[in-house]
Amino acid sequence: MTESDMSAQEWNKKGNNEYDKGNFSEASSHYTNALKLEKNNTHKGMYYRNRAAVYLELSDYEKVVEDCDTALKICCNKALHRRCRALEALERFEEAYRDAEMIISSDPNDKRSRCIAERLHKIVQERKESSHSAKVSKMLDIAFYVYSSEKEREIAMVNLLALACDEVGAEEILKKEGVSKIAQLVKVEKNEEILCSAIRIVGELCKNNISRTEAVMKSVGSPWFLEIINSTSIERVNASQNCLQNILNTYSGVTNKLDSKPDEALCAAHKKEIDTILLCLSYSITSRTLTGLARDAIIELIMRNIHCVTKLDWAKRFVELLGVQRLMEVASEMEEYKYKYKSSMDITSSTQTITRECLEKIYENVYYDDEKTFINAIDKFIEDKLHSPDIESKVRVVVAITALLLGPLDVGNAVVAKEVILEIIFVMAGTDDVLQQTVALECIVAAVTRKDKVDAIINQGVNILKKLCQSKDDSIRVRALLGLSKLGSYGEGDPDATMFGSGVTKKLAEACRRLLINPKKEKNMREWAIKGLSYLTFNTGVKEELIKDKKAIHVMIEIAKTGDQSVLFGVLTTLVNLCNAYDKHEPEMIELTKFVKYHFPEESELDDDDFVERLWALVTANVISVLVNLAKTDSQNCKELIARVFNAICLLERVREMVVDEGGTEALLSLALDGTVEGKKQASLALARLALTKRPEVIFHTEFVQPIVNLLNPECSVNENCQTLIALGNLAKVNDSMREHIFKEGVFQKIEGFRYEGDHLLRLASTNLINILILSREVAIQYFEQNNSRVEYLMLLYKDKSQNIKFAAAAALVKLMVANKEACKKVFDSNFWLEFLRSLLTNPRNNIQEMGVIFVLSMIRSVEDVAAKLIETGIMELLRTLRNKNSTVQNENIKALTSIALEAVAERSSKEALSVIRWERDTACRLGQLDLLNRLEIKLWVYERTKNVPLNIYSEFGRILTGR
Repeated sequence: MTESDMSAQEWNKKGNNEYDKGNFSEASSHYTNALKLEKNNTHKGMYYRNRAAVYLELSDYEKVVEDCDTALKICCNKALHRRCRALEALERFEEAYRDAEMIISSDPNDKRSRCIAERLHKIVQERKESSHSAKVSKMLDIAFYVYSSEKEREIAMVNLLALACDEVGAEEILKKEGVSKIAQLVKVEKNEEILCSAIRIVGELCKNNISRTEAVMKSVGSPWFLEIINSTSIERVNASQNCLQNILNTYSGVTNKLDSKPDEALCAAHKKEIDTILLCLSYSITSRTLTGLARDAIIELIMRNIHCVTKLDWAKRFVELLGVQRLMEVASEMEEYKYKYKSSMDITSSTQTITRECLEKIYENVYYDDEKTFINAIDKFIEDKLHSPDIESKVRVVVAITALLLGPLDVGNAVVAKEVILEIIFVMAGTDDVLQQTVALECIVAAVTRKDKVDAIINQGVNILKKLCQSKDDSIRVRALLGLSKLGSYGEGDPDATMFGSGVTKKLAEACRRLLINPKKEKNMREWAIKGLSYLTFNTGVKEELIKDKKAIHVMIEIAKTGDQSVLFGVLTTLVNLCNAYDKHEPEMIELTKFVKYHFPEESELDDDDFVERLWALVTANVISVLVNLAKTDSQNCKELIARVFNAICLLERVREMVVDEGGTEALLSLALDGTVEGKKQASLALARLALTKRPEVIFHTEFVQPIVNLLNPECSVNENCQTLIALGNLAKVNDSMREHIFKEGVFQKIEGFRYEGDHLLRLASTNLINILILSREVAIQYFEQNNSRVEYLMLLYKDKSQNIKFAAAAALVKLMVANKEACKKVFDSNFWLEFLRSLLTNPRNNIQEMGVIFVLSMIRSVEDVAAKLIETGIMELLRTLRNKNSTVQNENIKALTSIALEAVAERSSKEALSVIRWERDTACRLGQLDLLNRLEIKLWVYERTKNVPLNIYSEFGRILTGR
């Protein structure tokens, strides 16, 4: 045969021969010829691998890598060994190590590759350490060299930050005294970018590493962090706050996971360190040298971590150390004081909101054990202030009480109801001093929350409010009108409550909108305008006018973007009202709605339809990205409002993709895992709606399962439960891992609560979900093992009127039987298994009938003696009818499946008969019954040679040949 006539396989064989002889150049040439002729990809992969072996012998390592790369693209995994050796020879150790790891992962028993991997790992680590050491040294030299340019130092600091994120790099920075250098740098550095990078480096060094954290704290000490956080730069304050949070997280064992909890053992082991940091933070709260931004950051740190040290009773310690009085001192501040009182602290527009949230958090943590201590601390603060005769102290008391009413409400209600406090409030409201009037009015508005708590204000304050409604000052007039409106909501039947005309609410809302969009108005006026709209937008007419005012909506959204805590709640409440995202059965909402309808009957009856347009208007105003950013807030109440708006927006199918694209899923997950009970429910409902989108495998991972499963509840509406079940079904279609995760969250126990629900949609959604989940063999096995009655429940569904439910139940049973033979046996324990089976085989719908045939086939293949039972009951006749050419069944698939089932019955019957005859024969032989033994031998001969003959024919042959 000439070379021109040779095939690719022949060239490959020739190459193998030359390779065995050690003629590597000739072998390489032959393999190349084979590659030129070969069209089959699988064979090509082998030829490339063979040629790579030749190049390896020739030490042409670059070509080895090239051929192995090509072979691996064709999925020829054996090429990994050769590429690994070539890469090591080329000193590309990191890549070689990756190959060795891949080989071990596919074959854990490969001892040779394990040895190679260990050797390479050591080399890689040494090189990495050497490389990082050199890089760290170089970057430290540039960053701290006084003659380096500012740009060079900025770049060096960014590079050091990247190195600090790596374990080896972090250790090198610590080893080369990077922390002490940073501590010195912060004292003199003017460049904010360099400063922030330096602080972030310290934060990264401390992240999740106890030994490095201890080294950092020993080097710089707790007071250093108070120095670096005290800045007017928000970037620097945030970096410092994050750095301290990393340290506290490391000491308490908290990770970055959303549901991470403190490790009690770690907290106890580092009690002294945690105590020292929180003490420093607590004592600095009222420092007059602290910037407003730093004060906010410190109070937030206390609020975030007060619960993380429950075992240390730190909330109780905080109260004992006069922390509550310090917070009340901050809560008594107003930005207006800066220009009026010399004793004022520096605060921001968010300080009061953060402070009252911190007070509420502390009260929650001491409520059961030390509630009296907390209240005594409040009383002591008020008492000390009222001992002073000056008006400033009284103003501060009322401002602080307002904070209590917006924070720990029970405490605020108890304080404001005291006669001496009410008298101070009413006297201040009756003066001509605008500041005192403002403070008093805000306290009255905050106090009107529950009817049984505001009787005294209703009795004494109405006339004062009416008078202030005539004020020439816009801010006073708006507050007074809102105060009257809130009081009126509790005063049905009171003649004073009927003073409102039908147009008052719209005029008031119009005034609020004017204040909101007027850039010339003071900041606090715009804030109050938002607060006003948050109440007034319960009225549909006001909602419709506001949503048409694009400028007002734009301003409101822009204010929300700032995250300003003083107006955030008002903005979110307004958004909730615009979206109709409140629960209509909530008592407070009912009271407000009754009030609005009673006094302002012009409300549109089309509100439930019009709100869809309002939702779309908000979406186009970029509300989704704003909500995503705001979801990071620490305020539980704000989180609930954000979740409500998200849930309302997710009602619109066309918006769901936008929510996903803008990061809404992760934001909603954080809201679903942390917040008020209602807030978590609202966020979970929104997630369930997002799970109805077309690409759950891209959007969701297993962490999303728990909040959605938790929605399943008999107390929820049928629609809510159905939506949740469908969403879970959509997630369950992703893969087995998702199905198993849904199962582990206890979904079946929840589904079983819907067994006897009257609504067929709920039963259908439940059965469909079971059907999808059982696609996982692991779930199918555990589903049956946990509760034997589940098989019977699925069988009972054949009586359901819905054909879809019947099909889903039958399909689930088939999967269950394939996965678990015990489940198959359980079918026969039921009193109505025959009725169930006949109902499937005689069902007029093809898909159910087909499932019935598959059901029979599964039973035959799973249970030993099932064939005889089926023959006895006449099921075989039903199967033959389905297979009959003259049958009304037109579905060829059913006929084909029926033929397979009948053959399986015959085969199974044959096996069962043979087993019985062999047993009888062995017994006859053992007992010496020769006559019977002879007859059984003849019968066995017949059965073994007529395996495909139906059972009735077997019996006839046996009767004739054995003389019976």
